[in-house]
This record gives sequence, C-alpha cells and structure tokens, in this order.
Amino acid sequence: MLTLVSDPSNISKVEKYVDQIADRFKLDQEKHASLMLSLTEAVTNAIIHGNKQDRTKTVSIRLAQTRSGLAIRVTDQGCGFDYRQIPDPTSPERICECGGRGVFLMNQLCDKMRYINGGSTVEMQFKLK
Repeated sequence: MLTLVSDPSNISKVEKYVDQIADRFKLDQEKHASLMLSLTEAVTNAIIHGNKQDRTKTVSIRLAQTRSGLAIRVTDQGCGFDYRQIPDPTSPERICECGGRGVFLMNQLCDKMRYINGGSTVEMQFKLK
C-alpha cells in the first residue's frame, strides 16, 4: 500500500510506484501507459476533488493481484460523490468544455472500473492474461 498526503506534488511518487508495478509484473509498454494514466488521474482526482487538497487528509493506493491481473484501489478521505452524475465528455454540448475527461479516460483504459464507499474509493482492474 502507498499512502500519500493530499498534495499534487506527490503525483511523482505515484509515477514511481507505477514503474515499480510495471517492473514487478513485467507489463508491456501499452499496459504500463494505461496504468500510469489511469492511476495518476485517479490519485489527482482524489487529492483535488475528494480531499480538496487538504494536507491533513491522505490518499491510499492498494494493489492486489487477481487471477486475471491486477486490481488497484484509490481511496480518499472526502465525502465521496455520485459517479452517475458525471456528464459524458463526448456529448456534442460538452465536447469543447474543459474537465470531465479524466474519469472517461480511466474507464476506457482499464478493463473494469467501479466506485465503492459512496464514491470515495475507485477500483480499477487490469487484465494481464
């Protein structure tokens, strides 16, 4: 498990953590890139939106090996959110607006994604086989 203070400068620690995961599980370049983008986005969201950059709060990252790959959970200490309320960033009326693309990208890059704990935890699964 990796626990970080809610400071955006800690994203560099997430990048190093992803590199360690890639080495440990011998991820190919595409899977490594998908994991890097998804996990840095999830942690950035947790720091900025979940914990509101409150440095007294932390973000935890838990890695588990599953039968088919990896499961990664990112948990913040915020009050959560209703992920169903995130507007579709590909809809014509939102296509030129800033924001809202991170969760969309995470969902596209991992094999399965779900929110638990009222939206304060996101779990992403990546198949390795």
